[in-house]
Order: sequence, then structure tokens, then C-alpha cells
Amino acid sequence: MQKPVLIVGAGPIGLALAGDLGFRGVPSLLIERSDGKVVQPKMDMVGVRTMEYCRRWGIVPWVYEAGYNRDYPQDCAWVTGLNGYEFGREVFPSPREEKCPPQSPQKRERCPQNFFDPVLRRFAERSQLATISVNTELVSFTETESGVTARVRDTLTGEERTVEAQYLVGTDGGASTVRQALGIGMTGEPTLTHTTNVVFRCKDLEALHDKERAYRYIFIGPEGTWATLVAINGCDQWRFSLVGDDTRHTHDEAYMRQAIVRAVGREFDFEILSLLPWVRRQLVADHYGTKRVFLAGDAAHLTSPTGGFGMNTGIQDAVNLSWKLAGVLQGWGGEHLLATYETEQRPVAIRNVAEATGNLKRMLSPRVLAPSPAIFEDGPDSEAARVEFGNAYTELMKREWFSIGIHLGYMYEGSPIVVPDGTPQPPDEVSTYVQTARPGSRAPHVWLGEGRSTLDLFGKSFVLLCFGSERGGIDALKDAARHRGVPLEVVSIDNVEAHMLYERDFALVRPDGQVVWRGDALPQNAISLIDTARGAVAPGTRA
Repeated sequence: MQKPVLIVGAGPIGLALAGDLGFRGVPSLLIERSDGKVVQPKMDMVGVRTMEYCRRWGIVPWVYEAGYNRDYPQDCAWVTGLNGYEFGREVFPSPREEKCPPQSPQKRERCPQNFFDPVLRRFAERSQLATISVNTELVSFTETESGVTARVRDTLTGEERTVEAQYLVGTDGGASTVRQALGIGMTGEPTLTHTTNVVFRCKDLEALHDKERAYRYIFIGPEGTWATLVAINGCDQWRFSLVGDDTRHTHDEAYMRQAIVRAVGREFDFEILSLLPWVRRQLVADHYGTKRVFLAGDAAHLTSPTGGFGMNTGIQDAVNLSWKLAGVLQGWGGEHLLATYETEQRPVAIRNVAEATGNLKRMLSPRVLAPSPAIFEDGPDSEAARVEFGNAYTELMKREWFSIGIHLGYMYEGSPIVVPDGTPQPPDEVSTYVQTARPGSRAPHVWLGEGRSTLDLFGKSFVLLCFGSERGGIDALKDAARHRGVPLEVVSIDNVEAHMLYERDFALVRPDGQVVWRGDALPQNAISLIDTARGAVAPGTRA
């Protein structure tokens, strides 16, 4: 029996895709070559947009309860060592205490991958439409006009079987088997740094030094920035990253132990749980797939973790692709709809990985702009030198700590399934974000009542928001949607703030929560608007 969607790789992106497809009523088969357990969490920040998706899915409480100590402060500090000098810090409240920004009903959360993956797996399994098969690897696949035939293997028994699917999605990481089979190259910087991560356990590490608690410490020595330390669960587990350069080195456990001791500034007892050498990259796939095979997450883009954009960009991939796959599989999606996945998401990835590399270069800037030796000494001018250096570095790093514009301000400019309204494209900011209902943008959040946001209206269908008193043309649009089989809900909103923010009397919002069209009067040719929104109009021709 042919599966609607075969997903290869059960990391956070594959799990989110399976979950969102199930949320839309679409069955999937998700295969994972490993046993699915996370030994080295590769991400720990769930961005505000991802949390908005979690709100849509009804799993925000699961994130809160996943296991991270939500009372742990989230400061970032730059030091010579935990028992050395502190140059400066950016103070942040704990996840429990942090307030939501005014632009969203949610906020970023700290939920490392070893906690977040089980949340997403629970979400994927909730609909009972996702079948998850671990210890199962993709051997090969063949694409035809009518579907994909894949050969998969049980990694424990060696037994092979054939899976027939209508679509295949590779969410199988940076070394993606799917991408390599398609022969798709990647463009960018293949090696930014060679880094070695160690996750270790130490109870009461804070008692071994005099620094205030922080989520992240950045270690700066005479050679520049050389390592970071992150509170991986806010209790007793830590991730130490020895940041190298573009030269490959292999460090054993003894070497890494000494590096950790140097960072802490004293000998102490700790247990190494895992060691992982890895390469920071700035790469984006040249294409995001074919007619029936697609790439998402790290298979499509590789980024430095500085900023926390990688997984969150991948979750955007999953949500963007999911509603389009659902539309085609359910019969209302047009023949050009799936092609817009690459059109929309690839520019977002290029933007995000470039920003992450900029963050990395700012973090490593002391290597290039060698700090004064005085900051590591106890001379008469040392304290003043440390203050000067610390203030400059603190200012430099703010761009990484405050990046709401990256998470919420992405725009699908030029998308063939978005109808422009002639307004100029707003600036693409990093540290600030001004909500806009300009077509191609994320539909703005406004509180409509106690605990109820405009964002709660979006998810499974297209939604026509009506702010004014004029209702002409609504029946025609509903008839056009019904004729094409497109799910459409009409919602009247009597809210002055929302009307002012959306700036028009009507706004049409897609299932993923992006604005398709807005205007003060509905178009006379309603079927043209519906056909454009569902991807039935060829690119280059505007209905």
C-alpha cells in the first residue's frame, strides 16, 4: 500500500513534519537509522516562532514540562575562566520569569534536543497517523511521475523491504543520504571551525567558582575566544565546546578533560557523558528537491549554532512544506504549489545561516583583534583595560542575544502564491521587529481577549479576516473556495488595534499563518485569488 509521505530522519524536523502532517489529517511513515535516543543534544533554544507553532499544536505545556530547569537564569557571560576575571555579561531572566514580547503570545524557551525530541515524538504519535520506525535506514529510492519507491533496511537484522510513497522528504541531517542521491550540491563555507563538544555531569559546579550563574559562559584567553560552556539541563549537565579553527584536530578524552579544567580554573571531579567532534558550516542546498522528493532541516541548510537559528529554520521548513503536501494530497493544492516550498524557504535559509556566521565571527573577534595582555594580569591598568574590553565585547554580542527579527520578520518576497499589495518591503531587521500584515509576512499577533490571540485563528485552513463593516464579496470568495475544495474559514474581528495593525478591511491568511492577500475590498474575480493562493497559477503570471 502506498504511503502518502515517507520521511527519512527522525530528528526534530522529521518529527515536527510527521506531527504537522498528522495535525492536517495526512498519514506518514517516519524512518530513523538510529534508535532515536539523543546522546549529544545539538540544539537547546526553541525560538519564538517555533513556540507559536507549538501553541497551534497544543503542546506548549509539554515543552514547559520536558525537563529543563525553568528557574535557571539565562545570563551569558564572558570570562577568562570560572575562577578568573569576568569581562561582562548580558543578564536574562529564567525561562519561567521571562515575559512574552509584545509581538507574540509566546516567547523563546530553553529545551535541549534530548528534551524537545521526545516532545515532538509525542506530538507526532498523538494523531495516530504517523508510523515511526527506528533502526531503519534508507538504502535507495526511485522517483517516478506517480510516486517514489524506496528500499529500506533494518539496521539490526539487515532485512530489507520496499516502501511505496507518493512523496519523500529527507530530514536526514547534514550528510543527507537523500540529498546525495539527488546529486544536489551545497553552496557556502564548508568549514568555519572544527569544534569538539563534551557533555559532562557535575553536581554543584557553581560551588566551585565565584561567578554568578549563567546559561552560557564564553572563555577568552590570550589566544582569543577558545571555548564555551552551556548549562544543558540547568541542573547538573553541561556542554563544553572547544572551538577550533579550520584545521582539523582529533582530541581524546584526556585532552578535553584538561581543557575543561582550564575553563573552570581548578581540578574537580566530573563525569564525561559523551564526546563529539563536529564542523561548523555555512551551507545551503542549491535546490530543495524535485517534484516528489524534498529536503528540509540540516539536509537543506547547515549553520553555526551561534544564534539558535538552525533547528528553528528547519521547523519553518516543516510547517511550510506540510500544508502544501496536505493540499496536494487532499486534492485542492495546485500543480505549482509544492514548487513554492523552495521559492519561499531557501532565501530564508540563506539569510539565517549568514546571520549565524556573523554571530560566530563576532564571538571569535578577540582572535582577530587581540585583546591587551593587561586584561589577563593584575597590573595597575588591568582593571580599566578589562572594563574597556568587556564593554566593547558586550556591545558586539548584543546582536546575537536580541534577534527577534530573524525569528519573526522573515518575508516570502516574490512568492508566486502571495499577492503583493504595492507597499514597499520593510527593512529586514535583526534585533527589532515591527509586525506587519503586508502579504508574504507572518500574520500579526493581537490579543482578542483573555488568552486568545489572532494567531489562534490560523492552522488548518485558509482564514479570511474581516475587520470592517463591508461584507460584499465574501459569499463569492467562499463559493470559489468551495468550488476548488480549498478549506476556508471567515472570521469577523471587532478590534480596533487589530484593524489598525492589519491596515486593511480584509486579510487572507494561509494555513501556515502567512498573509496571502489584503485589501479594503474583496477582488471581483474571487476564483483568481483562490487559484493563486493554492498554487494553481503558473509562476510569472498573476491571476
